Parts: sequence; C-alpha cells; structure tokens
Amino acid sequence: MQELILDATPNDKGVRIDKFISENADDVSRSFASKLCEDGQVIISGRAVGKNYKLKGDEEIVIDMPEPEEIEIIPEDIPLNIVYEDSDVIVINKPQGMVVHPAPGNYTGTLVNALMFHCKGELSGINGVIRPGIVHRIDKDTSGLLIVAKNNDAHLKLSAQLKDRKALRKYYALVNGNIKEDSVTIDKPIGRSKADRKKMAVVPGGRDAITHVRVIKRYGQYTLVECVLETGRTHQIRVHMASLGHSIVGDKTYGIKKERFNLDGQLLHAMTVGFTHPRTGKLMKFSSELPDYFVDVLNKLTEH
Repeated sequence: MQELILDATPNDKGVRIDKFISENADDVSRSFASKLCEDGQVIISGRAVGKNYKLKGDEEIVIDMPEPEEIEIIPEDIPLNIVYEDSDVIVINKPQGMVVHPAPGNYTGTLVNALMFHCKGELSGINGVIRPGIVHRIDKDTSGLLIVAKNNDAHLKLSAQLKDRKALRKYYALVNGNIKEDSVTIDKPIGRSKADRKKMAVVPGGRDAITHVRVIKRYGQYTLVECVLETGRTHQIRVHMASLGHSIVGDKTYGIKKERFNLDGQLLHAMTVGFTHPRTGKLMKFSSELPDYFVDVLNKLTEH
C-alpha cells in the first residue's frame, strides 16, 4: 500500500468524502474513491469512513492507496490516418474522440493501442508501458497532428526540441466572441485549479505558458484563430483562450455549457507540426485539413 494524505479546509465543510478525494487526488475517479471508502482504506481521526461521510473541515484524510497494477497494453487493429512515417518517427492525424494513451479505467481503443499494432511494438520506451512513443499529447476531443517516436534516440531528440521551444505546433480554433485585436500573445502561468483539481487554470506560481494568437476570420459573435504554442502545458490553448473571455466553441469544461451547435467536443484542431528530423537533421513540416464537423460550423456561420 502507498499512503496518500489530503488536507481538508473549512471551505470543504459539508462535501462528501468520495467527491473530495476524486477532486483532489490525481487520477482517482469518484467511483474508485467510493470503493476505497467501502474497503476501509480512507481514515479520518483514526477511523475508517464510508463514502457518505461529509467533511467537517480542517481534517487530515489518510488514504491507503493500492499499489498500481502491472498493465499489459494490447495491440489493436484500429485504422490510423498516417501523414508521414519512417524508421524513426510517425506523424498521425488523430480524430476527435480518440484518447491518446491508456489511463485507469480506459485501457483499450486508444491511439497507443493502434500504434502498437501498426508498429509491431517498435516504439520508444521512455514513457513506459502506458505511453510508448508518445512525445506530446493532444486532448481526447481535440483533433489533429501528433508526433510519435519509434525509438528512444528519436524520442529524446524530439522531446529536447519541444523543451527548447524549437518545434512548431500550430492550431486552429473557433472561439466565442469577437476578438478585437488582430494578434495577441498570452503569457499567463498555468497550474492545477484550486477550485477543481480536475481542471487547469491560470494561477500565480504556475508553470510558464505562452500562446501566440492570430485572428484568421471574424464571424460576428465568433472568431476563427490560429494559436501557436511556445510552451505545451496541459489544456494550454483552452485555458488561455477562456482567460481572455473567448472560450473555444464546444469546450464544456472551460467554456459555455450550452452551445448553439450540436458538438461532441471543442473546435480545436492541431493544424501543423514542424520539427528537425532526429536522424537526418532535415527540417520537416506537415499540415492537415480541418475536419468536416469544424468546416460545417464555419459554413453555417458564413451563411448567416
């Protein structure tokens, strides 16, 4: 067992313990938090508490976390939209709705499962069994281009380019509202939200995060923008655009809950990636088309 300690504050008074744990412990769902309570592994003031326990505030919660299970990721014959491939790298055009790598409770149907089948296991092992080959990620409901490393040398060199801000990652997004400036650079630190641990937010003392935004076209109450990442923080573009008051259309986490369009996710597409090839030193650049559902929304806005 691994011991995890969480501290409740007066602001948490009245919150159910399973809800509190799921919002404050990384990678713990509410159902898993409930199971921990049912198994007697959540201790407050020396006694185990059930999932219905409501916090009184100013409590120390001790959780006996089970050791992580050894997970075998199964290769799956899932179609991939491969933009480029050689013996070192693959560039994939990921569809909206596909998870990049397995996570607790979701070990199948991911991009990694598909890559393991396609590459017959020949992927870099630097990120371990769960994320072989994954140099950088894009969200489940974000579409577009992703760079994958097929060996450790390629992985290290590509990761260094991202860290040194020498790789290109350009996104297109449709955002709510009319952005008055033609271009803007957002330089705001991003960290875990104190109000909701499952969300990211602009927070003092967070990790530095820089996004360069350029207006492509205005559609009255909506604006199509190009976002170039200088850094690559979790949910960076989504958080940065929301911080300007221009959340991404379809983003139910950081934006408007009820949109006029019937969307399955945010209108955010990784349009272009560029990097120096880890073996040849050649500059590589790849672009993709906007997905049909994104184009359909733009066409509707043009018609009105």
